[in-house]
Amino acid sequence: MTEYKPASDTKALASMFNAGPWQRCRHVLTGMGPGLLMAAAAIGASHLVASTQAGAEFGWQLAWLVVVVNLLKYPFFVAGTRYTAASGESLLHGYLRQGRGYLLLFTGLNLIAAIASTAGVTMLTAALLSQFVALPINVLAICVLLSCLLLLLFGQYRTLDKLSKIIMLALSLSTLLAVILAWGQAAPIKEAITPSPWQWAYVGFLMAMMGWMPAPIEVSSWSSLWLLEKQKTQAVTPKQAVADFNLGYGITALLALLFLTLGALVMHGTGQQFSPSAVTFANQLIGMYGQVMGPNSRYLIGFVALLCMLSTTVTVIDGYSRTLDVGLQILSHNPPSSRQRLTIMLAISGLGLIVIIFFKGALLPLLEVVMTLAFFTTSIFAWLNYRLMTATWLAPQHRFGRFMIGLSWCGLIYLFGFMGLFGYWLVAMKA
Repeated sequence: MTEYKPASDTKALASMFNAGPWQRCRHVLTGMGPGLLMAAAAIGASHLVASTQAGAEFGWQLAWLVVVVNLLKYPFFVAGTRYTAASGESLLHGYLRQGRGYLLLFTGLNLIAAIASTAGVTMLTAALLSQFVALPINVLAICVLLSCLLLLLFGQYRTLDKLSKIIMLALSLSTLLAVILAWGQAAPIKEAITPSPWQWAYVGFLMAMMGWMPAPIEVSSWSSLWLLEKQKTQAVTPKQAVADFNLGYGITALLALLFLTLGALVMHGTGQQFSPSAVTFANQLIGMYGQVMGPNSRYLIGFVALLCMLSTTVTVIDGYSRTLDVGLQILSHNPPSSRQRLTIMLAISGLGLIVIIFFKGALLPLLEVVMTLAFFTTSIFAWLNYRLMTATWLAPQHRFGRFMIGLSWCGLIYLFGFMGLFGYWLVAMKA
């Protein structure tokens, strides 16, 4: 295993603090990237659909759950950054160290998740695009996929890295502005008509919401590979890497609360139900904001939502392609191949498109299936990451400490506990 060299960390920090304020700021910004890419991947359907729907249907009742879910999943997400910064190798190599079967398990589940997630985010992006371009949803989905593939094929990581910083800044500012406008103009929430989410009938919705909140945990392996890619062009210290991750993770948690706030302020108490149709749902989502915030707000909300989902779709295709590519390389002992990654990108995009066509434009049913599936795979990936961050071959100073071990156990109990509850709920619903 390649150990991280503290001396180079010291030199990098010394050179940064000897520079002027502008140089220091530029150094910090250029060191960021993988964490913001993770945020761009995370801020998608879980925020735009699940968080907004939670606020619209239940007001503020699930705000604390959003915070708790992000907290309990944190150890498993940060594992990708911490392990790679400490060892110089990806999470996938770490899985192989635990045994070939663990990497096979990860790769198999990752393939299923790749197809489902690509279908979900692409359909939502196409639905939002339909508000500006009058074409069938399947045609728009093809346009979205082709645009994302072209960006990844010709821009590669460097373009994705730069683009993510612009997207995250614009998205954060636009969403914050939308919340401020909604807070000033929305009517008070009608708590008297708010149903309780803690009913047996809402277990399925809670599972779906938590499945992609803030994102599937396999995103941690993307952060790991993105960090290795970043280190090819710039030295990134472990402290920089973790700080970058924490910033991206913090943005995802904050924006989840902001979207829940928008749903609570704008949609809650109106009595309208979301349509399962992708095009109608997108029109409802944008139109209901316009009813409260003014007709011109449609463009703001539409821009925020489309920007959010475009960034998510690009990073989802890139992240899954990278992890599947590297996983197959390690398992087959083959050298890196650009043709193999291209093949994987085309395969998951094509299979994702088939799933979209199968659901015939029914967005909400598709997202419910994808998010629920993500909750089950998340539990397995969380367990793999915990094993890795407590492994004996990792230097003691880089392993999880007592606090992180305790938080990890709370997270594992929560994940597997809800899996059991959901299984029981499915049986009870069929009985």
